[in-house]
Amino acid sequence: MIELKSVTKTYGKKKNTFTALDDVSFVIPDGATVAIVGKSGSGKSTLMHAMSGLDRPEVGEVIIDGDNILTLKAKAVDAFRSEKMAFIFQSFFVQGNESCYNNVSLPLEIAKVPLRNRRAKILAALKAVGLDDKVKSRARDLSGGQKQRLAIARAIVGEPTVLFADEPTGNLDSTTGAQIEKLLFDYNKKHKATLVIVTHDHDIARKCQIQIMIKDGKVQSIEEAKR
Repeated sequence: MIELKSVTKTYGKKKNTFTALDDVSFVIPDGATVAIVGKSGSGKSTLMHAMSGLDRPEVGEVIIDGDNILTLKAKAVDAFRSEKMAFIFQSFFVQGNESCYNNVSLPLEIAKVPLRNRRAKILAALKAVGLDDKVKSRARDLSGGQKQRLAIARAIVGEPTVLFADEPTGNLDSTTGAQIEKLLFDYNKKHKATLVIVTHDHDIARKCQIQIMIKDGKVQSIEEAKR
C-alpha cells in the first residue's frame, strides 16, 4: 500500500517560493492501476517523484508497505527504490551504444544480482516485450516504439512491486502507444504489481482503477472505477 499524508513540496525561497504540491493525501492499495491526471505544470511528475522518493517533500508522510520513506536516509531510500520500484519515462533514457541485453542488465547490476542469475531474467524480460530477437542489437538502432519496449524490459527485469510510468506513450504513434499500454497493464495483472501512470491522456486514465486529478499542486478529485 502507498499512502500519502498531507504532502507539501515547495521550490525556491521567500518571495520566489513556488508550491508544487499542496497538502496532498490519498491511499493506493496494492496491485491497483492508478492514473495521475493533469495538464502540463499541474504537479503530476512532482507527485510521482515524491511518491517514489526521487524527491523529498518538506511536509507530510509517504508510507509504503508501512515505512515512511521520508524518514529514511538517502542510501536506504535508494536501496528501497531499487528493490521495490521501477520507472519508465517518455524519453526512454536507454543507452544507445549498448546492446539491448546490456541495457536490461543494468538494474540487476545495481541490485548486485549474481552474474549467474542475470541471463535468464534478462532474456525473459526481452521476450515479454517482444524484443527477444534484438538481444545483441544496439539500442540506438531501434525504432521509437522498440526503445520504449526496451525501457519497459529494463524496468520489469527485477520484477518490481511498484511500476511508475511518466507519459510512457507521449512520443509514440497511437498504434505503438496501444502496444505499450498493453505491456504495462499485462505486467500489472501478471505480477499483481501497483501501476502508477502519469498522463494527460484521459483515454489511458479511464482504463485505470483509480484516477487522481491534480491541478496547481492540489488534488481536485479521486475517482475509483467500479470493479
